[in-house]
Amino acid sequence: MEPNLSSRIKTLSTSQTIAMAERAADLKAEGVDVISLSLGEPDFDTPEYIVEAAKKAMANRFFKYPPIVGYKDVREAICRKLKRDNHLSYNPEQIVVSNGSKQSIFNAAMVLVSPGDEVILPSPYWVSYYEIAKLVGGVPVPIKTTIENDFKMTPEQLEQAITPKTKLMIFNTPSNPSGSVYTKTELAELGKVLERYPNVYIISDEIYEYINFTGDFAGFAEIDSIKDRVVTINGVSKAFAMTGWRVGYMAAHPTIAKACAKIQSQVTSGANSIAQKAIIAALDGGKEKIKYMIDAFDERRQLLYNLLKEIPDFKVNIPTGAFYFFPDVSELFGKTFNGVTINNATDLSMYLLEEAKVATVTGDAFGNPECLRFSYATSKEDLKEALKRVKEALIS
Repeated sequence: MEPNLSSRIKTLSTSQTIAMAERAADLKAEGVDVISLSLGEPDFDTPEYIVEAAKKAMANRFFKYPPIVGYKDVREAICRKLKRDNHLSYNPEQIVVSNGSKQSIFNAAMVLVSPGDEVILPSPYWVSYYEIAKLVGGVPVPIKTTIENDFKMTPEQLEQAITPKTKLMIFNTPSNPSGSVYTKTELAELGKVLERYPNVYIISDEIYEYINFTGDFAGFAEIDSIKDRVVTINGVSKAFAMTGWRVGYMAAHPTIAKACAKIQSQVTSGANSIAQKAIIAALDGGKEKIKYMIDAFDERRQLLYNLLKEIPDFKVNIPTGAFYFFPDVSELFGKTFNGVTINNATDLSMYLLEEAKVATVTGDAFGNPECLRFSYATSKEDLKEALKRVKEALIS
C-alpha cells in the first residue's frame, strides 16, 4: 500500500538546481563527460587558516551540544563583522547561528508568516524562497524583472505589489541567479516605499556579499527607519568555500531572534560545534583574506561574458556579483536543433545536458522561464570547453 503523505509535501517542489546537479553526477558516474555549470558551489578548498581553527576546536574538545543560538564568542564575531563591514550595531542576543543560511531564512519565515499572508519575491528569486513561502503557509507574490533593467525591481513595482495581506519580502543582493547587486541609492528608494508599510518585514539574504565586483555593498538594515523589520541573513558557504560546513546566521530584532531560537530548538538544535568555532577565523579574517577567490571569480565572469555573447540568440547582461549569468534565451524557443524542438528554457536545459553534456538550470526554477542560469564557480578551462559545446549544439 502506498503511504498517504501530507498535502504539504505533495505540493512541495524539488529544488531544480539540486536535481540538475544530481542528474549530472549520475551521468558522470556512468562515464559520461559532463561539465556542470549548474550548482552554486565554489570549486576552491576551504582556506587553511579556517581548517586550522577547526582543528584547534577539536583539540580543545568542543564535542558537546552547543547552545541553540550558537556559542557566544561566535555571535560576538558576527557582531564584529556586521559592525566592521556593514556599519550595523547588534548585540549577541540578536544573533542566531543556524545549520546554513537556508535554515536561517526558513526560521525567519516561520516566525513572521501566518497562513494566508502574502510574501513578495522579486523575480528571479532563489529557488527555495518560493517553496519556503508555501511551506510556512504564505502566498508567494512574484515581482517580475527582466534583463533589460539588470533584473532589478523598481520602487513602483514594489508599491504595486503590496496589499493589506503583505507580511514579508524576501530579498537577495547580490542575487542568485542574476548576479545583480543593488546600489545604496536603489535600496534607499525601495526603503522609502517600505517605510510607508510598517507591517511588512524584510528578509535580506546577503550570502554573496563578499562576491561583489562593484567595490561597494549595501543592505536593507542600514536604513534606520526600517532596521527593526529587517532580518539580515548571511553565512560562510559561498565566500569562504565552506558549503559543507553548514553554518549560517541571522541578525534581527531581539523578539524575532528569540522566536527563531524557539523554532530551532524544536527542529535541529544548535549548529555543528566545530564548524561554529571555525567561522570565527573566517569572519575575523574578513574579505581581504579571500581576495584571491573573488579575483578568480571576476576573471571567470569576464571570460564567460565574452563566451556567452558569441552564442546567437542569447541576450546577455554583465552581472556585478555572485557567480552566475542568467541570459535570456527566449529567441531560441520554437527552433529545432538535431531533431529536438526547444519550446522553453527547460527544454533547452535538458537538450544541452543530453547533446552538449553541459549542465545548466532552467529559469523556470527562479521565476523567469525565458532564462537559463550558468554558474561560473568552476575552472576557466571547463568554462571554455562548456561554452564551446553549447555553441556547437545550437548550430541549426
